Amino acid sequence: MLYYYENEIGFNAVEINYTYYRQPTARSMANMVRNTHRDFQFTVKAYREMTHDILDDNNRIRDNRDIFKDFLAGIEPLVVNKRLGCVLAQFPVMFDRNPHNLDYMAEFKRRMGPVPVVIEFRNSSWVTPEVFGFLRSQDLGYCIVDEPKLPRLMPFVEEITSNIAYLRLHGRNPHWFNAPVAERYNYIYTEDELRGFVPKIREISSKAGATFVFFNNCHGGKAAKNALKMMELLEIGPNTNKLL
Repeated sequence: MLYYYENEIGFNAVEINYTYYRQPTARSMANMVRNTHRDFQFTVKAYREMTHDILDDNNRIRDNRDIFKDFLAGIEPLVVNKRLGCVLAQFPVMFDRNPHNLDYMAEFKRRMGPVPVVIEFRNSSWVTPEVFGFLRSQDLGYCIVDEPKLPRLMPFVEEITSNIAYLRLHGRNPHWFNAPVAERYNYIYTEDELRGFVPKIREISSKAGATFVFFNNCHGGKAAKNALKMMELLEIGPNTNKLL
């Protein structure tokens, strides 16, 4: 499927999502490197015990340093072959803005070393100038998201806090909180909705060293259809640009 994704459809980057559910292995990552062209880029979602399952029985952030070591060992083939765009650290809705969580993100970046990290928030309490300043001070990227306009969820905020611009378009299903996870992303953007993103993406990409645009409305192949249409609207051909 990876061959088909790159060579038949024409995408030049992929967001690896399985690593949220289980740790990556160096063998698997090395196989992906071998089976793609040298310009093909990977972004990798952080393992859930790095972003979601981080509290102990006393509701304190637990010592998970070994989890980070295993994760870094697993993605090493992407790093040494210069095929890693970044690691995406997606935090849950309950991860709200407070000093402890700010400290944890700084520690997250420290443990990752030179590996570029982009933070995706799901809680709108993080949308403040102070937080964006904090991300810049830590060289942490900010994931720009498009989500349903619902309380607590993130608005579309065009901020760039590192050399990487990263957009995730989740769809606008209004039943986000009261539908099964698979149905949550059951949404296809109309062409008019996609056209609305075009000037924003162009502006964002002009300010970043690398720009990634991923569709996460993955129910029934809708993400691939929207991504292909977005490439057409951006007037970029297969395997020719960092934009997807």
